Order: sequence, then C-alpha cells, then structure tokens
Amino acid sequence: MARKKKQEDAPAGSPAWMATFSDLMNLLLCFFVLLFSMSTVDAEKFQVVIASLQSRFSVLQGGASSIGDGEMVGAGINQLQYYDTFYNPDANTSGSGEFENDGESSREDNSVIERGDPEEPSGDQPGQVDNENEADVNKGNQQLTEEELQEQYEEKSLAESEEMAEDVEEMSKKHGIQDQVEVQFNAQYVMITLSGAVLFDSGQETIRDDALPLVEKVGKILNHYKKNIIEVEGHTDNVPISNGRFENNNVLSMYRALSVADYLREKTSLADSRIKSSGRGDYIPIADNTTPEGRALNRRVVIKIYNSYNSRD
Repeated sequence: MARKKKQEDAPAGSPAWMATFSDLMNLLLCFFVLLFSMSTVDAEKFQVVIASLQSRFSVLQGGASSIGDGEMVGAGINQLQYYDTFYNPDANTSGSGEFENDGESSREDNSVIERGDPEEPSGDQPGQVDNENEADVNKGNQQLTEEELQEQYEEKSLAESEEMAEDVEEMSKKHGIQDQVEVQFNAQYVMITLSGAVLFDSGQETIRDDALPLVEKVGKILNHYKKNIIEVEGHTDNVPISNGRFENNNVLSMYRALSVADYLREKTSLADSRIKSSGRGDYIPIADNTTPEGRALNRRVVIKIYNSYNSRD
C-alpha cells in the first residue's frame, strides 16, 4: 500500500508580494530624490512668499519679526521699551502721559544745554512732536538694532525739548519775565530757574508778596503743558541754617519747593498729580559757594517741564 505524502508547511516570513512592494517604494523614493536634485529654487520668489506671509500675520511694522538684528521681540525686555515709541504712532504725541521716568540719577547725568537767542517759534502747540513722516523713524520698515533705536529715541527727545525751550522763551518775553528766568534744556526736560533771593527772605519758606506775580506768570506758561510732568526743586547754598525753624538746608529747600508747587496748583489749571516737588539742599551747586555771588546763584528754585517721552505715568 502506497504511503501518502506529508502536506508541505507554508513558507515562513512575509508574503512574496511584500518584497516586490518594497522594491517599488524604494524606486519611487529614488525617483523623487532625483527630481529634487535636478530642480532649482528661486530665492527671490521664496523671499516674496515669506514677506507676504509675514505682512499678513506679523504684529510688527511691515511684517518684521524682530526689532534688533537677529533678536526676537521675546528675547528681552530692553527692546520692548522702545517698541511702543517707534511702532505706535500715538506714543509720539506730545504730553501723552503714558509713563513716568522716575530714574532721578539718569536725569542728573544728562548735560543741560543753555539757550541762546531763541529762533522764531513754530506754529505748533508747545511740546508737540512731529509725526508726519513715520517712515523716517522706521527706516523704510527695516529692522533696527537696539543701539539705533536708542539713538533715534534720544535725538527725537532732544529735538522736542529744544522746541519746548524756544516756546518757553517766547512766552516769557510775552509776559515780560525774560530777565527774571533762565531757560535751559536737555533730552529729558526744559528747566526754568528762578532766583531764591527773589522768591524768599533769608531762612524763610513763604513766597514773598512781591514775587507772587512772577510765579503766577510762570504758571501761565506751565498751563500750556497740562499733559507733561512738572517738577519743582528747591536748592540752597552750603551755609548752615541758624534760625532753628528747620533742621537743615535740606528741609528748608523741601519746604520752599512745596510752597512754589502749592501756589502753582492753586493758580493754574494743571492737575495736582502732574506737579511734583522735592528739596535738593546744597547737593547740586551751580556756582562756587565760597563767594557771595556764587552762594546767591545756588539759592534757587528750578521748575522742570518734562517732555512727552519722559512724562508718561
């Protein structure tokens, strides 16, 4: 009797068609790699596509993705402090009152520029910034480095202070007090200096009656800067006070500044919150305290009108 053949087992591993399919996929991959290697990329058109997408979705002017060269906005807060000034047109409006510069040391570091003969005042309102050509600030929508932003910021701030100083000088002439006040300016403020000997009796903090008209006329000038921070500083010479009413010259200078500030609040339409006062004692002399003339110059009251870049709450 013949024996039956044993049933052959199915071959182990993947089906035979899988090898053919794998070969097909490899050939397709090689085909597309070959096509890509033979193609050319038009860099100019590629940049146009990128610019189009950025201009539609970017939050920066002209679709820019950074303020500094190669530095993203989120890379640090230092760049953001200039963003509002140069990319927001409303930020350059005079007396905008957006933030307050409370860096006292930085104010004193700025050299004060004395005004010579004023030029003819412009027709614009005092303290107003010219924003007609925003493209000049943005350099044709090109990305600016932080140093360039800082330089432009200081240039525009100084230009505004100079324009304000010219207006203050013209108004002081109009009120007939040009010989009783001294006008100076720097990149942060315009400074009006009044003689302490004219305003106060020796060792006293109350404004003399004959000096009240002078302070009132200064207040009329300040009324044009209702959105700007006004700071009143009192200064003395280095001769120790001897009347016993005040502890030292610091206290006396503080009370004198407060007297002028309170009178300005009373006689002007300025908001009380926009007027500050401080006493500086004999720490910032402008003349030699060893001579009577120098001490007379050091006894003074300074009124600072901060420009729009430094008058923000």
